[in-house]
Amino acid sequence: MKFNQEVNTILSASESKKAFDIKVIDIRGLSSIADYYIIMSANSERQVSAIGNEIEMKMTEAGIEPINTEGYKSGRWVILDYGDTIVHIFKQSEREFYNLEKLWLDASSYDID
Repeated sequence: MKFNQEVNTILSASESKKAFDIKVIDIRGLSSIADYYIIMSANSERQVSAIGNEIEMKMTEAGIEPINTEGYKSGRWVILDYGDTIVHIFKQSEREFYNLEKLWLDASSYDID
């Protein structure tokens, strides 16, 4: 699947910080919230923050700033809202608990690894 530059930048940044179990969910046509949800896992709070920081840095370099960010204080779940793309970075146990993927079962999804 070919993604837009925004999604590709996010994927590259997250992979460079060893994010795993990365899933891109295409919600175009299903929701007006965004075009893509990108969900990924990390092993620790420190890694969650490092992935978020790397994504923000690479997106800023590409001239794209987040509309909103949340979760850096707890480090268990960081959300980066780029308008058309929303990024969820979870500590693995938090991801299993919230299971956001189940909300978008009708959407096309792509495993990146």
